[in-house]
Amino acid sequence: MAYLGEPATTVPQPRTSGNGTEHSGPWLFARAAGGGTDGPAGAVLFGRDGTLLQDVSYNGDPAMVRPMTGVRAALAALRGAGFALGVVSNQPGVARGLIGHRHVEAVQDRAEALLGAFDVWAVCPHGPYDGCRCRMPAPTLVTAACEALGLPPSRVTVIACSDSVVAAALTAGAHAIRVPDAIQPATAPYPPCTLATCRSAAGPAQAADLLMRRLPVPATAARTLMS
Repeated sequence: MAYLGEPATTVPQPRTSGNGTEHSGPWLFARAAGGGTDGPAGAVLFGRDGTLLQDVSYNGDPAMVRPMTGVRAALAALRGAGFALGVVSNQPGVARGLIGHRHVEAVQDRAEALLGAFDVWAVCPHGPYDGCRCRMPAPTLVTAACEALGLPPSRVTVIACSDSVVAAALTAGAHAIRVPDAIQPATAPYPPCTLATCRSAAGPAQAADLLMRRLPVPATAARTLMS
């Protein structure tokens, strides 16, 4: 996977204000586009921590990577239906000096070993007071991932448990599906998303099902989703 972005400084720097402008953009890791003439059916971007992977604060250890429940079924169904797949993630641990570029890559590599390849990863390496333009809820990570995939945001859906990720998707012009975060009991009813035009689902597999109801789905993909 090609690394397309420039890393930010990983050693915490003194802050004089929260609106600085001297920052690198997001880190982008992307695979070459496929050779199909029609391109993907669309794309689905997942929030990383708490949606795709269990949320471990500032995790840079591949041994601690665990997929969330329902993710494998969702990914198998979406791949079978022809969607490109990606991940968007704020990683403020980089700005705090707790993890670095190699740790972010190591976690991504382990996630792909467990879940299969993703077409793009878009990561904000800044902290909440860095004044960058890529930290969600800003839309930059979503738009950067869309550009790397060669798709307009209107053909992209973001699945996430975080309001900031959902807001980034909607601001970018993409679709969004909100799933519960890990602290909510799986058996509890999940309330409708309160953000405009955002749908909600009980988990990643149901979110994938909502997407695939809108286009013909290969029988093998449907069986995978229901298993």
